[in-house]
Amino acid sequence: MAERILITGGAGFIGTNLIAHLAAHGYRLTVLDRAPRPALPQGVAYVRGDVRDPRAVARALAGADACVHLAAATRVIDSIADPATSFDVNVQGSLTLLDAARTAGVHRFVAASTGGAILGDAPVPVNEAMAPAPISPYGASKLAMEGYLSAYAGSYGLRAAALRFSNVYGPGSRHKGSVVAVVCNALLAGEPFTIHGDGSQVRDYLYVGDLVAGIRQALAAGVMGVYQLGSGTPTTLNALLAGIRDAAGMASIPVRHAPFRTGEIHTTYCDIAKAHAAFGFTPETPLTGGLARTWTWFRTSAAREAGAGVPAAG
Repeated sequence: MAERILITGGAGFIGTNLIAHLAAHGYRLTVLDRAPRPALPQGVAYVRGDVRDPRAVARALAGADACVHLAAATRVIDSIADPATSFDVNVQGSLTLLDAARTAGVHRFVAASTGGAILGDAPVPVNEAMAPAPISPYGASKLAMEGYLSAYAGSYGLRAAALRFSNVYGPGSRHKGSVVAVVCNALLAGEPFTIHGDGSQVRDYLYVGDLVAGIRQALAAGVMGVYQLGSGTPTTLNALLAGIRDAAGMASIPVRHAPFRTGEIHTTYCDIAKAHAAFGFTPETPLTGGLARTWTWFRTSAAREAGAGVPAAG
């Protein structure tokens, strides 16, 4: 019988892409999320609830063979304004889920983490051996989560892995606050995009299709420890904007400038050699191709929403 996988935060951008990917590979799936039930492939079970609620977590984990933990409070700037929520969701929620997994006899656990926010302004490319130095409450909360993954592996034999995602983009991200989504939405609305700083900031952009394939590979291999998942390629914000401009077939993208934001890192991208060696992680989508697919999805989604009487900008 196919394995049963619990996905927390499955109603979100990465979660919906992961559900489609795992369902296509024959996995049986249960989703735990606070949102109302979204459209899901046939046969996917849905539990509406919070990862901080032990009863909802226990109900969702019943019969599961493994867990992919995506649910989180993810915004760096929000965590600076409200550090307690980052701790409550990312640390307490993860601990609640880990302990329920131990009780339920779940043996494999893969959790979404982050590289840049945990490592701070570290030399690039960042790798898993570097000493953590978070400069935001969000980064600190994810580092604490990684500590509990390691503790549950050492104390209870849970095969737990933290996957440090780089900047993920792609179809399904219409309502995200990530830079690619914000730029695409601004273009659709005919509004300027705000650059905080001069656009020289460097990030590692990973197409969501490559990410979900990597999650599946890590899950199947039963890896333990920390792994960087990114493209391995540095891209400046200015270069990213040029790529989106070309994908959209526009002469330019209207921008306005604002000061750099406190708590944000200027330059980060990752070395993915460890993930490649451990479970064959090999991103296949070049940035140009990924941005073209993403823009097509945004444009189609906006047209569909407009036709249904929904405002075009998300």
